[in-house]
Amino acid sequence: MVHETGYYDLLGVDAKASPDEIKKAYRKLALKYHPDKNPSEGERFKLISQAYEVLSDPKKRDLYDQGGEQAIKEGGMSGGGSPTDIFNMFFGGGGRMQRERRGKNVVHQLSVTLEEMYNGGTRKLGLQKNVICEKCEGYGGKKGALEKCSSCKGRGVQIKVQQIGPGMIQQIQSMCADCQGQGEKFNSKDRCKTCNGHKVERTKKILEVHIDKGMKDGQRITFHGEGDQEPGLEPGDVIIVLDQKEHPVFQRQEDNLIMKMDIKLVEALCGFKKPILTLDSRTLIISTQPGEVVKNNDIKCVQSEGMPIYREPYDKGQLFVQFQVEFPENQWLPEHLMYQLERLLPTRDEIMVSDDMEEVTLTEVDSQSQQRDHSREAYEEDDEGPRQGVQCQTQ
Repeated sequence: MVHETGYYDLLGVDAKASPDEIKKAYRKLALKYHPDKNPSEGERFKLISQAYEVLSDPKKRDLYDQGGEQAIKEGGMSGGGSPTDIFNMFFGGGGRMQRERRGKNVVHQLSVTLEEMYNGGTRKLGLQKNVICEKCEGYGGKKGALEKCSSCKGRGVQIKVQQIGPGMIQQIQSMCADCQGQGEKFNSKDRCKTCNGHKVERTKKILEVHIDKGMKDGQRITFHGEGDQEPGLEPGDVIIVLDQKEHPVFQRQEDNLIMKMDIKLVEALCGFKKPILTLDSRTLIISTQPGEVVKNNDIKCVQSEGMPIYREPYDKGQLFVQFQVEFPENQWLPEHLMYQLERLLPTRDEIMVSDDMEEVTLTEVDSQSQQRDHSREAYEEDDEGPRQGVQCQTQ
């Protein structure tokens, strides 16, 4: 005859449940209420583990069925293992939850120049982090002086009841602020004076961030185990994300560099020599031969003068140069010299003008009138009447 069913009720099984049914019920509930997954259910996880420890042992279960929880205590067979130990033993010494007992990763963005990514370098980064208190070794106070929290009665959570309507109440469960969900706390005289019972203290850590040649925008550099420390947890990582600044001359495309270069019309037609200052402060001289025509927006490249290849820094991408040809202003050459210039340039196409053709005058575009015209079109787009086009400046 079963005197008590409290342990069976905790696992949600019948008093006649088989060992396999008990094991299955515990597995489901332990995964659901484990503190790593459900921090506010620490007390329930303890009770579930205690019930399983008794009911999974045939001798303890028989004693519990005969005399209840009191018989277990009087018989000296009360569970001595911690709920976490029971969980780990059940799941083979470190199941999924055990592997997740790890602090959070900390992500920092580091702004770097294109020169640093080209040449490589080292930056020092100062971070604030939690470290386990050396004075109390992460215990929080005098060893053996922990007391059950009076605010939550050792449960680690507080339950508030509030009325939400006539005859209707709502229970709100939250972590106990006095013991930070631990269920235990030190009194003021036994509390560690260095960390004030928090078990960790804030300190500054200097990290040396090595930027390798060829690293890219958004690339991550990981410092394993340099995250915040907490007793019982493996520290997380500090992850540095590189953020490349814009460069006034070069743009980066993967392992290639792109730049724009202004050249005069005479240089575009008759050849030129131009210097380029590289990201490692060398000077390259690029040139074209007389008669080698460079058109506006033409792109030429210099092999192996782009970005170093990451982890293969002796190999480089290409440097692309896009040329912008500057044309002279109006009336730059006296009219009587135009004939001499025309003799040097390729011949123009001549057309025959007949009487039925009409000659018109080209003028500069009036940008202000064009903007007004577009604004008017936005309001008149439903009208069926003809619209005027771009306005020209009157001479």
